[in-house]
Amino acid sequence: MKKELTPYEAVGGEVVLGRLADRFYELMDTVPQFAGIRAMHPESLQGSRDKLFMFLSGWFGGPDLFVEQYGHPRLRARHMSFAIGTSERDQWVACMVLAMEDVGIEEGLRKKLLENFFNTADFMRNKAD
Repeated sequence: MKKELTPYEAVGGEVVLGRLADRFYELMDTVPQFAGIRAMHPESLQGSRDKLFMFLSGWFGGPDLFVEQYGHPRLRARHMSFAIGTSERDQWVACMVLAMEDVGIEEGLRKKLLENFFNTADFMRNKAD
């Protein structure tokens, strides 16, 4: 019986997740559609990029790098200082969709990941529209 791959293994592990985090923040930094969420980030995106990469590693079933360095992600608590509504959620998700496409994540897996990303981003909303 064949063992089912974790999302981490299915996307290509550390190398592809690194490219995904890089591409996500490149898009956020350069695409006018994402200016709203870009404005919530520091001038240098490197720290945010590194944290996203570490979080995704564990979330996708690979090494739990974020937890090892920072403890439990507590995503909602860590994002409460930012006003996140439907627009910000949708910008984040759209940016991630483009990044996943650009790094070549297979369509079927992308759809599964998108559902999880959307649900998590929706959970981050903390302001009325």
